Amino acid sequence: MALLEGALNSDVSAGKGGGDIVIVENKALLPNSGPMGTIADIEEQDMNQNQISIYVVREGDNLSQIAKMFKVSVRTIIWANNIRRGDLIKPGQTLIILPISGVRYTIKKGDSLEKIAKKFKGDIKEIAQFNELDESKPLAVGESIIIPNGEDTTLRYSPAYSRKRVRGTGGPSYVGYYMRPIKGGVKSQGLHGHNAVDLAISCGTPIVASASGNVIIARAYGWNAGYGKYVVIKHPNRTQTLYAHLSKLIVTPGRRVVKGQIIGYIGSTGRSTGCHVHFEIRGAKNPF
Repeated sequence: MALLEGALNSDVSAGKGGGDIVIVENKALLPNSGPMGTIADIEEQDMNQNQISIYVVREGDNLSQIAKMFKVSVRTIIWANNIRRGDLIKPGQTLIILPISGVRYTIKKGDSLEKIAKKFKGDIKEIAQFNELDESKPLAVGESIIIPNGEDTTLRYSPAYSRKRVRGTGGPSYVGYYMRPIKGGVKSQGLHGHNAVDLAISCGTPIVASASGNVIIARAYGWNAGYGKYVVIKHPNRTQTLYAHLSKLIVTPGRRVVKGQIIGYIGSTGRSTGCHVHFEIRGAKNPF
């Protein structure tokens, strides 16, 4: 058995990031847990809830119909699939149904994207893209927008919001089923977001499949709700593992992988503050 190695990052705490992707009703996106995560209350979830879905567009489909089917907003689908303004979906196209948390905000006089992003700890380009805003034009007072992955600081001292929740920690414990996705490194952040841990080590370090299964998502470009470049594997025991912030992927959707097989390399893409892998298990306890 290989000995654990020290993280090669100059700052271990830098290797953090990831994302909580939780549907909160059909239209209100609340700051339940931002991508940076936190030590929090554990909320038990059924193992089949909050799974990432894949949908193949059929003839006659439109985004409104698909959004209604999955009980999410149209913009949620647009955001998760990096769909640009004016783009049309077409039969055979694969869509990732990846809900995203955020903050709803009504624009006030004197507001700018820069001020709003600073206030809610968001990203200017994210806010503009998600809400289809032109960064060069003034904002419309009274219009409601969503700040993806935003944090409402006005709720900081409210008992209901003073501690964020870790979701998806319910489900069985499959002892020995999952292997650690990297060799060496350290855990730079404990349970946060959706049953995830952050494992930090130098960029370029290989990431392996934690268990055998089929690759259902392999996104080699885009912000992707803060995950950056990421991979999702579906396993025979009906669980999913997610590996985010990769620098490079070497697998494609539909590919069968075996436990311990290299699927990509450590990076810091998406909402990340250092080289690490954000590792989620959906449908079972995370042993790491």
